[in-house]
Amino acid sequence: MKCTLCPRKCGADRESNMTGVCGVPAEPVVARAGLHMWEEPVISGTRGAGTVFFSGCPLKCVFCQNYEISTGGFGKRITVGRLREIFHELIDAGAHNIDLVNPTHFTLPILQALEGEKLPVPVIWNSGGYESPESLRLLENKVDMFLPDMKY
Repeated sequence: MKCTLCPRKCGADRESNMTGVCGVPAEPVVARAGLHMWEEPVISGTRGAGTVFFSGCPLKCVFCQNYEISTGGFGKRITVGRLREIFHELIDAGAHNIDLVNPTHFTLPILQALEGEKLPVPVIWNSGGYESPESLRLLENKVDMFLPDMKY
């Protein structure tokens, strides 16, 4: 599969471990997952957002607040099944929502992890706002809130 998930449409064959502009393979690479109290208060609430920070990024903004995660190669490769487990672990820990940070380049495995039962909390797509219309259409009825952090 040639990657066309973000507007760069770099065409990397990420399933054969070729990394595109985003710098990551096809399977999710997660730098951190946990309750996060430092997001917007309406998202963090009193118990925290169930935040999953994804590694890599097609934007490479030098002023990114998560620059080390998005460009430094941090994180661990996980399976779609493990990603689904993480969502449920965060919910069990009291998360008000599942907050997917910098998820664009992992759209397909995230959709696989969200297949089946609807999660009992909202799903937030917390991105740089650099999505293609095609990718956004794939997210219909899967994501409850879009939180684009647009800089340009």
